Amino acid sequence: MYLFYYNLTSIELCGKCKYLSPAGKSELDKSVINSIATGDETLRNHSLIRIWCDPSPSEVVTDMPRADANISWTLGNTTGEKCQHLFVDTSLPDLAVGLILLAGSLTLLCTCLILLVKLLNSVLQGQVAKVVQTVINTDFPHPFTWVTGYFAMVVGAGMTFVVQSSSVFTSAITPLIGLGVISIERAYPLTLGSNIGTTTTAILAALASPREKLSSAFQIALCHFFFNISGILLWYPIPCTRLPIHMAKALGRRTAKYRWFAVLYLLICFLLLPSLVFGVSMAGWRAMVGVGAPFGALLACVALVNLLQNRSPARLPKWLQTWDFLPYWMHSLKPLDRLITRATLCCTHPEPRSPPLPARVYLEELPTATPSPRLGVLPPGTPSSPRLGVLPPDTPSSPRLGVLPPDTPSPRLGVLPQHNATRL
Repeated sequence: MYLFYYNLTSIELCGKCKYLSPAGKSELDKSVINSIATGDETLRNHSLIRIWCDPSPSEVVTDMPRADANISWTLGNTTGEKCQHLFVDTSLPDLAVGLILLAGSLTLLCTCLILLVKLLNSVLQGQVAKVVQTVINTDFPHPFTWVTGYFAMVVGAGMTFVVQSSSVFTSAITPLIGLGVISIERAYPLTLGSNIGTTTTAILAALASPREKLSSAFQIALCHFFFNISGILLWYPIPCTRLPIHMAKALGRRTAKYRWFAVLYLLICFLLLPSLVFGVSMAGWRAMVGVGAPFGALLACVALVNLLQNRSPARLPKWLQTWDFLPYWMHSLKPLDRLITRATLCCTHPEPRSPPLPARVYLEELPTATPSPRLGVLPPGTPSSPRLGVLPPDTPSSPRLGVLPPDTPSPRLGVLPQHNATRL
């Protein structure tokens, strides 16, 4: 929780421990954070919320309760003024304050991202969208076509460095992909470049570290940088290794069919699966190998069978060419979709339905005295009354439309007696 409190809900200003919360300015005691980071146990139970704002660069820690603090205090030659942030006089513990700031920060972040997406959807339309699509999706001339992707990485890294947030950059290009302005093949190198640009934040923070800690901080920042570089070398230079593009298209098609699949994917991949791996790893490497090896082998077999089913099903046994031998819920999402739809309908008010339409009328159902029945659609297989428009030329009782004999009364279509005609 200290990590969320320190990183997600605050912005450091002017080298001092001044942080902005969604409701106002809040400050953290930097000396307590440094003591916890260096393993000093003397300040472990001390509150992270700063009470006294010292104008001097030195940090002074006081154990005075927040409720009993005065407006100012004097210690030696140092005079401190009481801070003016939101939680200076609160009796809440640090955990509660951190959860409040975390919830407010996430709410503000999600609101800004939603507004950003809606703004881009409304602005990038018409001629503007065509110009952006032409500029972004255009490749370099022929022998330098392969350079286009790497140039897109440089653009993505530069834009992320400007906004100092890869989340903002990827959220900005997501609606452009949905509108067709940016292709998924061009968005892939832009996203990889964004992962490189986000490492500049850690590098800049490491360069601002004190001289005695600069080496260690810069090593950690370079670890972050080279980790993302290795991901690019693994998944981009060779075209056949660009599996994330195909995976993104498959997940997009699945989400378009089942809207709840995106939420399920996030819960499994970012919450349940990491929690499971972490829990098994806590039991030791033997448990990790014992659980991970069979699970990985099963995934590899399923992937291999899916590949053979799509490319060369003749190489597989007949019963393995499809997954129909499994229970229906194991190879289809329709049972789960029906369950989720039933559960969501119970929590929502159903919309009022329109009155049912009358039954469709066919020609043979009308009385023979009706001179000009309305056009109907006869079921196939009726020999005596073929469908309209597919009549043989020698049919006297059912002439073609527009080729009626002179003695045939030709009332206008749709003008039927109301007492012996049924509405379509």
